[in-house]
This record gives sequence, structure tokens and C-alpha cells, in this order.
Amino acid sequence: MTGTYIRKPVVAGSFYPQDANSISEQIRSFQPQNDDKFDAIAALLPHAGYQYSGRVAVTTANKLNLKDTIILLGPNHTGRGESASIVTNGKWQTPLGEIEIDSLFAGCLRERCAFLKNDTHAHAYEHSLEVELPILQYFKSDFKIVPIVFMIDDFSVLVEVGNCLAQVIQDLRRKDSVLIIASSDMTHYESYEEAAKKDNLAIQEILELNASGLIKKIFQYNISMCGWMPTVVMLTAAKKLGATGGRLILYETSAAVTQDYGSVVGYAGIIIN
Repeated sequence: MTGTYIRKPVVAGSFYPQDANSISEQIRSFQPQNDDKFDAIAALLPHAGYQYSGRVAVTTANKLNLKDTIILLGPNHTGRGESASIVTNGKWQTPLGEIEIDSLFAGCLRERCAFLKNDTHAHAYEHSLEVELPILQYFKSDFKIVPIVFMIDDFSVLVEVGNCLAQVIQDLRRKDSVLIIASSDMTHYESYEEAAKKDNLAIQEILELNASGLIKKIFQYNISMCGWMPTVVMLTAAKKLGATGGRLILYETSAAVTQDYGSVVGYAGIIIN
């Protein structure tokens, strides 16, 4: 990659407000009064428009002691680029400022894991990582990121990426300074009753750090959780790093806003430690 890669925001003004003051105001409206925080190894955050999933994402982020480097794992909705795409150098912009990529960590991970390809195309129009950034910036002004998105659905490959991620964290002695965040919404466009039932099945596997159990439930019950692939990577890495369980911070659906209980999208905020 030549020159300085700068990934500009593509869903500011649609998924979240376009200017910094409005973003901060909206996040503040979701922020709970209780600010007890956890030292976490990993977390799951939703990535829909803030009006729908913002309360879940902000309530969960409010509980996290954010680290100096955040590994952002998301699904590739656009179909662009490689099947597992990392960016190892450059910066991402949001209305709240620039965030530098942790090039040392990203480079080591790319070298260790052959499945990860250095590829900016997959990230150019993908929203699943971008929407997390202003929320994280609201709570911590200075951190670096390692952005990775996945289309590949081979469980063994996802587990290998998770193991590589944990190994690099251990090799660089960065366990205390790295947080892994998987970005995913839950069930899409089913009735509230069906979504809540299916999402509970998936959430229980996540809370138990059971990546293989999660994938079984996803296929057995046809759960339309868009970010199960990054969640498998996150769970695999977290478990190898010593995580023992998860905590569900908040679960909601889009019906909380739309009042349409016939067709909802589910959102879960989970902390892994």
C-alpha cells in the first residue's frame, strides 16, 4: 500500500449524525447514569442506525474500560474485497476525529495469519465497523484500531484466525492494552416473539463462550445474525486469552422505536471477561 490510507466515513448522516455535536448529544441521550465499568477481554456490540441500536451499543460501551488498541471485527455486508480483510496502515476518519490503525499489531497479525489479506476495498463502503467508532471515541479520545471484516463462513478458518489473534496479543504482551470487539446485529425481520426466542439461543452460547455451539444454533434454527463470523473469531480469541464467561448488558429490538412487533431486528450488548 503506497501513501497514507485514510478511510473516510460513508454512513455519517444516515446511520448516525453528520456533525460531532449532534453525535455526542445523541450518545449522551442513551448513556445510563450508572457508570460502573468492567475490565473486559472482548465485547459484542450492534451496528444498526443509532436510533435503533444506539441504546444497546452505548449502554454496553459505557460499561467497558476501553483499551489503547481495539480489534474491530465485523461482517462484510457489501461483498467487496477479500473474504477476510484487514487494513494494516493508515487512519479512519469520523466526525469526531481521526483514529490511527495500530500498524505494529495489524502487521504482526497479518504475517501470522495467512487467511487475512491486506485489503482496503472490503472496508470502503462497509458500515459494521464505522458505526462503532464515534461511540468508542465518545468514551475514549485516544486509541488505535485494527479493522477486520469477514465474508468467509468456514468455521475452521474463523477459529484459526481467532487463535492467531490471541497468539499475537500474547506474543506482544498486549493482553492488558487490547480489547476485541465483534460487531453484529441479531435476528433480522422476524416477529418479536420469534426474534427474541432465536436470539436467546444464540446469546446463551455466546455467554458460555461456545463458538461451536453458536454456529450449530445459527444453522439449526436459521438465525439471521449477520456477524456470527466475527463473533466466532472473538469468542475463540477471548477463550484462549483466559475469558471464563460473558455478561449480557442489554437486549432490545427495533420495536422499542418503531412499535412494529411483526418485523424486528434484534440487538445485544455483551461483555466477555
